[in-house]
Amino acid sequence: MNEFYLSSAALALPGQRPRARRRPWAARCLLSLMVAAGAGRANAAPLDEAAERYRPHVVEGIGQALAGARDLRGRIAAGDLAGARKAWIAARAGWERSEVFTAGFVPELDAQIDAWPNAQSGFHAIEAKLFGANQIDVEGETDALVDHLSSLHGKLHDIDLTPQGLLDGTVRLAYEVGESKSDGGESRISGTSLDDMRNNVDGIDLAYRTIFAGVLKSDPKLADAVDGKLAELRTLLVVHNLPDVDIPKLRRMSEELVVALQNASAKLGLRRPTLEAAAR
Repeated sequence: MNEFYLSSAALALPGQRPRARRRPWAARCLLSLMVAAGAGRANAAPLDEAAERYRPHVVEGIGQALAGARDLRGRIAAGDLAGARKAWIAARAGWERSEVFTAGFVPELDAQIDAWPNAQSGFHAIEAKLFGANQIDVEGETDALVDHLSSLHGKLHDIDLTPQGLLDGTVRLAYEVGESKSDGGESRISGTSLDDMRNNVDGIDLAYRTIFAGVLKSDPKLADAVDGKLAELRTLLVVHNLPDVDIPKLRRMSEELVVALQNASAKLGLRRPTLEAAAR
């Protein structure tokens, strides 16, 4: 505790021993830090448990992507272009709902499975041929996609799902919905970018409600801010076609959701998320 005292030797009268003067502001700072640390520890256990409750949803989403990719392989072998396109779309849905997790926890596999815009493998390399060139000769690319998804699916039970990593992923995906997907999106060749965004928002909503909403409900103002932005974002995507989306408003709502989640981080006992890893 020596750092919280100040020697007052220069002020002591002759014959008196110097007295130490307590610094009230320092004590208050220490108390604030102790309270904050205690709150962080109190929130840690519920969030860790909630992150584990989220794991089955990741397993389900990646499992859907894997099942779709396997169906895609069968359709290609049968020469069924229309069926292959449907299988590709089904695989995409499971993947897009899982993106809260994929980019932050398995970046190498994420790059192999969903690289964009310079796609040499994965979903978008296959998309370019199936939808852009009307070609079905994507056996090699599809085999690789199945292998990578199968590898990821096999790892899901052992990956440490940290609340911080999942909050980071939630924030970055919220930003991506408004920033990099609203101008035509990743799946512009197949025309399914609107579905991508809807599935992304479903994934954000699921992660938020499974992991963070329970702790955040103790602060109604913060909880209402996140709930309101999520609802507005979802409403903006209730349109028939991507050109019908109010893009400026979508971007604004996306950014406001990011800010709401960032503001909630202290209450959750977590670091404030950044957008540093948002771009792939």
